[in-house]
Amino acid sequence: MKIAAIDIGSNAARLLINDVQEVNGKATFTKLNLLRIPLRLGMDVFNLGEIGPQRKEMFINSMKIFHQLMEIYHVEHYRACATSAMRDAKNGNQLIELAKKEANIDIEIISGDEEATLIYANHVEENLDKKSAYLYIDVGGGSTELTFYENGKMLYERSFNIGTIRLLQGLVTDDMWFEMKSEIKRNILSKNNVVAIGSGGNINKIFSLSKTKDGKAMAASALKKYYKTMKEMSVLERMSFYQIREDRADVLVPALQIFNNVMQWADIHQIFVPKISVADGLVKNIYTNLKTK
Repeated sequence: MKIAAIDIGSNAARLLINDVQEVNGKATFTKLNLLRIPLRLGMDVFNLGEIGPQRKEMFINSMKIFHQLMEIYHVEHYRACATSAMRDAKNGNQLIELAKKEANIDIEIISGDEEATLIYANHVEENLDKKSAYLYIDVGGGSTELTFYENGKMLYERSFNIGTIRLLQGLVTDDMWFEMKSEIKRNILSKNNVVAIGSGGNINKIFSLSKTKDGKAMAASALKKYYKTMKEMSVLERMSFYQIREDRADVLVPALQIFNNVMQWADIHQIFVPKISVADGLVKNIYTNLKTK
């Protein structure tokens, strides 16, 4: 069965196509294609309140490409979701209607809490130490989603309008940081060791740069070290030194700032980076819903 997920974020839009097969009663998810287009919708929305003409055209063209790819792969089921930037855009609904008309893609705008739930749908913690509690941290361009899990139960879930694009544009106030800190101090509590599970393109890149082995946790001290080093470099210097694209080089520092703050406030010393995303959660959500019909 071919299932696709479209995640339209504040920094980039992604199309993930998976082949899902059942083997001995257990579903296996094989990635067939993953396409990322750096639309950076948040650059318009968080400053102007809406998506401007140039990014509007890029968005529609991207949706047309996504639709063509889904046809090429004979995708049977898909779900397309838009998050923080589209939630805040005054013309968000207009663009969704346009995507339906011109690209034949149905897009839904989801809440920050549902975004957090989709990350949690990956259930990475099931393969980790059962004695620990886990905090999922998903850092995007427009928001950060936190989901706290212990003993098989989700205990806390919250979306904060603190993201990499908002930080780049100076739109995150001290009050917003204070609210996040207070929420974490009040809700991320456990007698057991609390470990982070990080998701998003930025933490994936840091994990890759760190040369940490897959399946192993990365130390919080490593994130602090990368933040201190990269903060002193220009975007061009980061691009050259780490061999990364401009649309990754500029958001790495604000992403590290968010991860460091969250982990410090939650007293977390290790983070697993299993390379999961909202798109992965969407595919699993579609499959689960199909199975329960």
